[in-house]
Amino acid sequence: MYSRRLASTVASATNKTHHKVLVIGGGSGGLSIANQIYNKFRSKDRKLDNADIAIVDDAVYHHYQPGWTLVGAGLKDKADLRRSLSSLIPPHIGHHSDKVATFEPEKNSVTTESGKTLTYDTLVVAPGLKINFDAIGNLRQALADPTSGVSTIYSYDTADKTWADIDALRTGKAIFTQPAGVIKCAGAPQKIMWMAYDRYRTTGRKENINVEFVTGMPTMFSVPKYSQALNALRIQRGIAGTFEHNLTSIDPSARVATFKTPKGETVTKEYTLLHVTPPQGPLDFVKNSPLADAAGWVDVDQATLQHKKYPNVFSLGDASSLPTSKTAAAITAQAPVLTNNLVSLIETGSVGTVAYDGYTSCPLLTGYGQLMLAEFVYGLKPKETFASVLGDQAKPKRIFYHLKKDFFPWVYYNYYVKGRWFGPKGYSAPSYK
Repeated sequence: MYSRRLASTVASATNKTHHKVLVIGGGSGGLSIANQIYNKFRSKDRKLDNADIAIVDDAVYHHYQPGWTLVGAGLKDKADLRRSLSSLIPPHIGHHSDKVATFEPEKNSVTTESGKTLTYDTLVVAPGLKINFDAIGNLRQALADPTSGVSTIYSYDTADKTWADIDALRTGKAIFTQPAGVIKCAGAPQKIMWMAYDRYRTTGRKENINVEFVTGMPTMFSVPKYSQALNALRIQRGIAGTFEHNLTSIDPSARVATFKTPKGETVTKEYTLLHVTPPQGPLDFVKNSPLADAAGWVDVDQATLQHKKYPNVFSLGDASSLPTSKTAAAITAQAPVLTNNLVSLIETGSVGTVAYDGYTSCPLLTGYGQLMLAEFVYGLKPKETFASVLGDQAKPKRIFYHLKKDFFPWVYYNYYVKGRWFGPKGYSAPSYK
């Protein structure tokens, strides 16, 4: 069964170079949107041939990246959170196992690194973002050394090293960093800190380990309501907080981290354990393309997700310029809007009035058995799904913890990547007038 399915997928990709819908990226955004667009056409009884919709991505594996925090906290095995990408792409959706080199939107085409030219009627750009490990001096060297005490949950290769380092620490200084600027899942750098603190608390090590959160941001979190709650929790737990300090380099042999302030001042801190969140930004082939805005993201309208210059181009997820947090949860609200607007464009020549409100969510682990469920829209305004039933979501709850730990990983591979999970709407696609 697997080999026949794989052969069918590869055959459709090999034999076809023009697609009605071409999706760049086979991550959370790419898989979800490809399936939702296909399902939308099917619901309208619109005929689609095999590979009329196709994905371009050369990855061998697809990762459930929100689960890497759970790996770093000793709650999951990282291998259980990945699948082969080809196994997730149904036979009726084409798959080009390749990388995009250049976009030529004036010609409705892309060129791949293998030299292939692919053309399209509509294009969806969802390749994710770039983790800039090289932006921090000696970081790669430190991550490769199992004795360095340096780790990150922002990589499959080192997520389990995070847990090994956290669990092995008996005394000393544990520093957790976050850079200024845009990163995926902006709450993750402190999620792993909270889990480490709780591990030390429950195993009687808290008094011997000093935990510090060093962030390039001015506050704990972008949304004031949740930031205030998190800062109060930090103070209550005796965790030091240093703000507007960006990690620039590491001296692994001396176990010293160097930070810079907005004024250009250099600050050094000794550590026993260092968890690093590297700076992040747009992928080079997006940043250097005609599709990018001045910051390098795909330049789309924040309501319609349609490109501001090229009307048959759309984007969602981490690669887009949408001014909201870059999370898998955000895609659950973006994908149905994009689907409706893209299909409307194909059928009527206009995207219509369906609009994305900026919804995103950050399930903030604050310890074992507790989680603060932050949900908000544009303008950093809370939009909480469960508040009317369970009360203020800024107060950590066990039920939210089990959503993160147990339900979300299950629903991701069973529904999300198949285009059948819609976040707060659950299994039912939003209806638009």
